[in-house]
Amino acid sequence: MIKVALLGDSIRQIGYGPKVPSLLGDEYSVWQPNDNCRFALYTLRGMFDWRAQLEGCDVIHWNNGLWDVCELFGDGPFTEPTYYVETMLRIAGILQKYARRVIFATTTPVLPANAHNKNAVIADYNRIIVPKLKALGIAIDDLYSIVYPKLDEYIRSDDNIHLTEAGIDACSAAVADSIRRAAAEL
Repeated sequence: MIKVALLGDSIRQIGYGPKVPSLLGDEYSVWQPNDNCRFALYTLRGMFDWRAQLEGCDVIHWNNGLWDVCELFGDGPFTEPTYYVETMLRIAGILQKYARRVIFATTTPVLPANAHNKNAVIADYNRIIVPKLKALGIAIDDLYSIVYPKLDEYIRSDDNIHLTEAGIDACSAAVADSIRRAAAEL
C-alpha cells in the first residue's frame, strides 16, 4: 500500500482532495487534514500537529499560495515574496524528512474579477518558488498551467477563486497522475 498525504488550501480541501483518493484506488492510502491549510506559515505550524500522519509517507502532495498572495489592505500580498520563499523552503525540507517523494502544486489562477488575488502576482510567486523547489528535488504539479487556459470553465464565477466541477475534475486527474508518477519512482 502506498501511503499518501495531501496538504493544501481550499483548492485541495473542497476541490481535488475529495476526488483524488478514489482516482488513486485501493493501492493507495490517502490522508489529508480536515483543515484548510491556508497560507504557508499556517501549513508549517499545522505540520507539527499532523506529523504522525505525515511521517513515513511515500508521497506528499502539497500546495500553498492563494492566501499568501492575497491582498486585503491595499499594501501588498499577505506574505511578501522573500518570506514566502523562506517558509516554503522550510516546509519542503521538513516534508522531505517525512516522505520519500514530495510534490508541490503551483498556485491556481483566479478570475480577473477577483478583488484580492491577481494572476500576475500568482504567476510571479509560482515563478519564484518553482525553480527553488525543483533544485531540492521536489516534483512540480503545474495546476496553474492546467487551469489558466480555461479560467471561465474551471473557476467559479460566484467567488472568482474556487474550482468548478470541471476544474475539480481536471485538477483531480492531474494530482492523481502526479502521485502515480512519484510512486512509480519509489
